[in-house]
Amino acid sequence: MSLYWFFIGLGTGVLLAVPVALVAIIRATQRTRALERRARASGRLAELGTLTGGLAHEIKNPLSTIGLNIGLLQEDLRAIGQQTQPQPDVHEQVGRTIRRFDSLSRETDRLRDILEDFLRFAGRVKLHRVETDANTLVDELVDFFSPEAQASGIRIRTQTLAHPATIWADTNLLKQALLNILINAAQAMTDAHQSGRPHGGCNELFIRTERSRAHGQDEINIHITDTGPGIAPDRLEKIFHPYFSSKKGGTGLGLPTARRLVEEHGGSLTVHSEPGRGTDFVVALPTEKPTDADPDSDT
Repeated sequence: MSLYWFFIGLGTGVLLAVPVALVAIIRATQRTRALERRARASGRLAELGTLTGGLAHEIKNPLSTIGLNIGLLQEDLRAIGQQTQPQPDVHEQVGRTIRRFDSLSRETDRLRDILEDFLRFAGRVKLHRVETDANTLVDELVDFFSPEAQASGIRIRTQTLAHPATIWADTNLLKQALLNILINAAQAMTDAHQSGRPHGGCNELFIRTERSRAHGQDEINIHITDTGPGIAPDRLEKIFHPYFSSKKGGTGLGLPTARRLVEEHGGSLTVHSEPGRGTDFVVALPTEKPTDADPDSDT
């Protein structure tokens, strides 16, 4: 009989312990999620700190140049105004003034580009998604980018799926993301050829679409593969960090902006590279219709 009561007591203890254990598990899960949210928020704040510091640095240099040139322009203009009769050196002074205005124009344009890149990266993204054929989107993008590629001696080759590759996307923003990748790839190839660095050799850009399945969902992958110098393994993830750029005059926001826009679509942007041979960027986009798609685009 004592054994009977022993098992009764044991069973009762277990039954009482289960709710307590469940409560503890729920609380632990909630704490873990809260910590993850705080970690993401801290990471975002750190990223914004990097952005603002880099932005201030990028603005300071052209502004200094602008200020210096304005002062010189004022001196030249005062000197010209004080002359009662035209002198032979007037044309030289006017020439210097024109050149300084050109410098001002270039620096102002660069400053505007930096600010626009920053706003695209740091600003709020509002998607207007519609049903889109990724094959058609690629064809349109190639038509737009081909003149610039040809001017750099780059040939673009495409291989798209035989059937429509349906995704739900904000076509303008997704094209911007893909264009950023294309520009980065073309610049890397051109720089490699001009500097004599090892590269893939054929000076071609390949763009292809394919179907895949990952994370339990169907996806359309868009590959942008260049034959440039490739990327060293220790730099692969850094290329998506804000203001990390190995190109002269680059803002370092093109690829981070591209990744952010792709991730806003629920997709991913990954990179595979072989130094001296080339680099393959893969944009993976889900095919399932999202809840925030344009209601007027129901199929």
